[in-house]
Amino acid sequence: MIHPLACVHPGAKIHETAVIGPFAYIEDNVEIGPRTEVMANASVMWGARIGADCKVFPSAVVGAIPQDLKFKGEETLAIIGDRTVIRECATVHRGTASKGKTVVGNDCLIMAYCHVAHDCILHDHIIMSNAVQLAGEVEVDDYAILGGGSLVHQFTHLGAHIMLQGGTKVTKDVPPFCIAAREPMQYCGINSVGLNRRGFTKEQIGAIQDTYRILYSPLYNVSQALERIEQDLPVSPERDLILNFVKNSPRGIVRGAL
Repeated sequence: MIHPLACVHPGAKIHETAVIGPFAYIEDNVEIGPRTEVMANASVMWGARIGADCKVFPSAVVGAIPQDLKFKGEETLAIIGDRTVIRECATVHRGTASKGKTVVGNDCLIMAYCHVAHDCILHDHIIMSNAVQLAGEVEVDDYAILGGGSLVHQFTHLGAHIMLQGGTKVTKDVPPFCIAAREPMQYCGINSVGLNRRGFTKEQIGAIQDTYRILYSPLYNVSQALERIEQDLPVSPERDLILNFVKNSPRGIVRGAL
């Protein structure tokens, strides 16, 4: 299943059911899983690990060395999970000594011209629309949707089930279930459409709304709001996910609407 015009290093480990297209470039120390397709002119470079049933479209690059002046050639990885799609001209760089790996999880869609920088950790079911740019060491949780052309500052954390408006400049952490939009970026409510599509109940969505109603109330600062949430709202997985995210946010969270 390797096209005779592909350039494949003999040290690469390619599953017998994988498909490698013409002019694809596969370096040494690469692993490509079952039924994965690497299309024409795509490059899979040293340290890449690609799971099963993935598609790497033309001119995409997985595993190039990081754009980080501190990188000294250390042995690091770029790991792609199962059933993930990497579209044309997208780039996923491998890690540095900081984390040792860049990770893109299962069932993700990385659209054309996106960039995933060194040491980013992307969990599962994430959609990055065209030309989203992630700087180094960004973490993105499950089911996040990043609108086209969004720019994400290094070390930021994007919570589960969020929605970023296209073109958003992300400089603060975005807690779970939020919509973040406008310039400068603001909290613009919860992602109720996405939550409904994913089977959240009315009670769960209500608990999320109640939590954010307090968190972004003009009556409290963040510390006061967290105390009120713990005192006034019943324990739930959704409430606690938000609380833990905000408490563990060293950069601070996106501000509320003025």
